[in-house]
Amino acid sequence: MFEPVIAPSGTLLGLLQRGRGDGTLHALAAPRAEALAALNHCVLSDPRHDWQVENRSLYYARLYLDLHGGLEEVEAHLFGAEDHFETDESRTGLALAVLGHLASYGRDDALSLLRRYAAVGSNWAWALDELALRDDDNGLRSLAGPVLARFPATPEGDAELATAVRDAFEPRPWRLWAEDRRDAVGARVRDARERGSFDRWQRQLRPSGPRPGWSVGAVFEWAQQGVERGSALHIPAARCLGAVAGPDDRPLIVEAARSGPDGARCAALHYLAESRDPAVLDLIEVAALDGSPMVAEAAVSAFERMCGEAAVDRARGWVHRPDALGASAAGVLACRGGAQDSGLVLGALRETVRADGPDAPLLWTLADGAGRLGIECAAPVLRHIYRETASSQLRGRTARALAATDPTFATGFAVECLWDCEETTREVAALHAATGDARVAERLRRLAADPAEEAEVQTAVRSRIGPDEPPL
Repeated sequence: MFEPVIAPSGTLLGLLQRGRGDGTLHALAAPRAEALAALNHCVLSDPRHDWQVENRSLYYARLYLDLHGGLEEVEAHLFGAEDHFETDESRTGLALAVLGHLASYGRDDALSLLRRYAAVGSNWAWALDELALRDDDNGLRSLAGPVLARFPATPEGDAELATAVRDAFEPRPWRLWAEDRRDAVGARVRDARERGSFDRWQRQLRPSGPRPGWSVGAVFEWAQQGVERGSALHIPAARCLGAVAGPDDRPLIVEAARSGPDGARCAALHYLAESRDPAVLDLIEVAALDGSPMVAEAAVSAFERMCGEAAVDRARGWVHRPDALGASAAGVLACRGGAQDSGLVLGALRETVRADGPDAPLLWTLADGAGRLGIECAAPVLRHIYRETASSQLRGRTARALAATDPTFATGFAVECLWDCEETTREVAALHAATGDARVAERLRRLAADPAEEAEVQTAVRSRIGPDEPPL
């Protein structure tokens, strides 16, 4: 999947791509044709940097409902010629998820599109999972023939069917089809289910892959063999060291962490970090400077796993470093530092935004740290991250930090967060949004009554509109 192109945050398209609450509010105030064009663009060209963790489908489905939008462009996208040769599920996954939510809201046109696509589309398994949650038994039974026809009655086809049944996210359609009295349907699905269960049982009994011998040297050799095969095994190797290493083995492990081959060195660093060896911090610093890229990365990763005051104290000395270890030190202070580290965390937050922009991965941890430490001076830069980041997950973390640092949050960003695409962000908003704004009271009532809303959000809403609370 290509990296999405995100429009500026001040535009309607940019707001909708980011999933911001203001996107919905601006779309409802814009000319309907313009709003629908921007909405269709988002649904057909997934704007998420990480589509597996960021939410947009319910957000876009609700906007389709509010705009009374048709699904002609979604239909053309799903059933276009590209579906036959661009089969990556990220091309159609967002559109199918939006249709699933629309079907749950009673849109029969969305349900019909899902059924058609499950019968003929390349990403049929996703569509079938959406239908498994929303369609009735008769609708699902009608798809048995088209879906099973994808798997020829050959040994290869039967093996592919068994894999599809075994890996199905939602088992309901397959269970229904297994009850069918026709041999071409029921008997075939039952055989596939049995075969899939047998394959899973075999994998559990016979785990594949090499296993190290029970000695420190054998573990190091196994870790190095993994490097030579292009497979990083140093973390499981470190766990193996925890099982086989004794006090007499410490000199060998320390020497491997200082100058061993890459696989052994990485494993040794992780083992020493887990065991809080007094020499490990010095070894991590050396590895970050003179090790290979793999060793330097493993050293930083080992440091991030460390607990205790010694690691935090060393982070205070490393936080100004301009390398990955310095960035890791800033993250450690954000997660485990004390009030005395507020200035260092604030400095790292500002420098990261200045140098790497509002989507830098380190900002996730630094935003959490600013909120945890209650750094009020961080509010201006947090507001900048909130507006500009393309990551709805980072925006949600920033919203939580603003709730702890920005006195204007309740009357400002918290209001628009009630329409945000992420349920965790809506939950924060439901707890903090000032009800003096007329939109807030109406939105809270709508969220409380929406069957598609997450339970955590509705719990937060009810805490604001319960019998002991002032009337909205």
